[in-house]
Amino acid sequence: STCACVEYYGKALESLIKQVKIMSIHGKMKHKRNKIFTEFRKLPGGILVCTDVMARGIDIPEVHWVLQYDPPSSASAFVHRCGRTARIGNVGSALVFLLPMEESYVNFLSINQKCPMQEMKPQTNVLDLLPKLKSMALADRAVFEKGMKAFVSYVQAYAKHECNLIFRIKDLDFASLARGFALLKMPKMPELRGKCFPDFTPVAVNTDSISFKDKNREKQRQKLLEQQR
Repeated sequence: STCACVEYYGKALESLIKQVKIMSIHGKMKHKRNKIFTEFRKLPGGILVCTDVMARGIDIPEVHWVLQYDPPSSASAFVHRCGRTARIGNVGSALVFLLPMEESYVNFLSINQKCPMQEMKPQTNVLDLLPKLKSMALADRAVFEKGMKAFVSYVQAYAKHECNLIFRIKDLDFASLARGFALLKMPKMPELRGKCFPDFTPVAVNTDSISFKDKNREKQRQKLLEQQR
């Protein structure tokens, strides 16, 4: 749903999946978007992590799966997203991830968009990749900061969902969400003010000590820290 989530999960997938080409596209990539899109269309296979900037008016042949990690902010966008697969008589699948408290969205789409859906049972024997993501964040400040921004942007987008009777920000389990984003600590943001999270254990590390792998960025950061001191 957000550019920050695309940046974070695109980076994560690049590190976690080695044999597949991973590319990312979002609305803030003004000049690079066409180049990335053209390159992706030419690939024999790959994964494109994207926002709704790719939800309509885009034709990529033989897209087998459209995985919707976030439910789209509008019902029509859901149909447009699904329409990126099964083009011109081809077969394809579209999947949207929903929390148990969000399941009435299925009935809503069935009525609002005449779009019947089937439940897909959760996969078994799924690898726990969160420790690896946490290690990446501890080893590179760029990953740590991307994760924090992605979490904040996700919560803010969730709060603005047009179906706010189904997607209720007050019912969101922030501790579970933070664990799912492999965060090292909870960010400071208005939505979390005054809340306690006993189910979330921050890492026993001073996150200010995490440095950028990029030496120039780290040099710049140290210079700013020195000025602040």
